[in-house]
Amino acid sequence: MNTQEIIRSIEAEQLKSNLPEIFVGDTVKVGVKIKEGEKYRVQPYEGVVIAKRNGGINETITVRRVFQGVGVERVFLIHSPRIDNIKILRRGKVRRAKLYYLRKRVGKATRIKQRFDRAL
Repeated sequence: MNTQEIIRSIEAEQLKSNLPEIFVGDTVKVGVKIKEGEKYRVQPYEGVVIAKRNGGINETITVRRVFQGVGVERVFLIHSPRIDNIKILRRGKVRRAKLYYLRKRVGKATRIKQRFDRAL
């Protein structure tokens, strides 16, 4: 076995199998494990997926939400052990692969139409 095959086999062990199919425009709730002292707790982070990158073990999603009037974006490594679960709340109907234009919008202009042809 060469080194690339070894790397692929190690990465295949780390991939999560219980993840839903996530698309750009979806509203998701990501459960993030946070360590406080010796214990871990799960903190939910809810927002709209504005970007997806890469594939395989390096797949990431960028989730945007508005918190106290300020837009906050977090990038999550989907297969990370820090991610406890990902739940899709609603599907969005968008025509772009990246929704960076939402950064310039405020209030009702940031709404995304709901898509009903894909299951949650």
